[in-house]
Amino acid sequence: MFRFTVLMLCLVTTGLVRADEVQVAVAANFAAPMKDIVARFEQQTGHKVRSTVGATGKFYAQIHNGAPFEILLAADDDTPARLEKEGAGVAGSRFTYAIGKLVLWSARSGVVDEKGAVLNQPGFAHLSIANPKLAPYGAAAVEAMKKLNVYGVIEAKLVVGESIAQAHQFVASGAAPLGFVAMSQVFEGGKLKSGSAWVVPDTLYSPIRQDAIALDKGRGKPAVDAFLNYLKSDAAKVIIRSYGYAL
Repeated sequence: MFRFTVLMLCLVTTGLVRADEVQVAVAANFAAPMKDIVARFEQQTGHKVRSTVGATGKFYAQIHNGAPFEILLAADDDTPARLEKEGAGVAGSRFTYAIGKLVLWSARSGVVDEKGAVLNQPGFAHLSIANPKLAPYGAAAVEAMKKLNVYGVIEAKLVVGESIAQAHQFVASGAAPLGFVAMSQVFEGGKLKSGSAWVVPDTLYSPIRQDAIALDKGRGKPAVDAFLNYLKSDAAKVIIRSYGYAL
C-alpha cells in the first residue's frame, strides 16, 4: 500500500512539473478560433496558454524589443519568415496554419449585396479597414479595392483601425456602416452571424497565408512544441475550417 501511494505521488508530481505555460502572440483575426483551440489543448495536455491578441506588425516590433512571446501566430507569412531569418524565430518551426479570407461586412442586413456593388455607390460615409502597414487584412482590402477600381473614390472615406479587431469594432459599433474584416470574425460554422456580407473573391487579393513560428524565447520548451503540434492536428484543423479559413 505504501509503495502504491508513493508511486501515485510521484506520477502526480511529475505531471505537475511537466505542465507549463505558453506565451502566444495571436493575430487579431484568429482570436475566436484560438479560444476554442486553447480550451481543448489545455484540457488534453494540462499546459496553460496565455494569449495576447493584436496586429502582426506591432508584434514584430514588440518581439525585437524583448516581449516575452514564445510563439507567434501571424496574419501573414512574411513576418515569421523575417523573424526566422533574423534569428528571433526558431529555424524549421515555421508552417502555415491557416489561409484567411477577406469579407466586406455591415452590421446591418441589406447593406452589403452578394457582389459587393455597394462599393460603387456613393451612399456610405465611411468604410473601415485595418491599417495596411500593420495588418495583412488591411493590405488585402486595399489591394482588392484597387483591382475593383474604387480605391481612388473610397480612400477619403476610410476609417483605419490599428488591427482587424478594431476595424471590425468600428463596423459593429456603427462608427462605419461597412468595412473589410476577416471571415472568421463574422462567420461561424459556415453561416453569417449577423448583418450582411460579401465574401471577396480570392482573385482580388494575394493569398493571406498565416504562418506560425516558435520564437527564440520558447526554444526547446516542450509546451511550445506541444502547442505547435496540436495546431497541426486534425482536431485543430476542424476548428480552423469551421471559422471559414482554408488549409
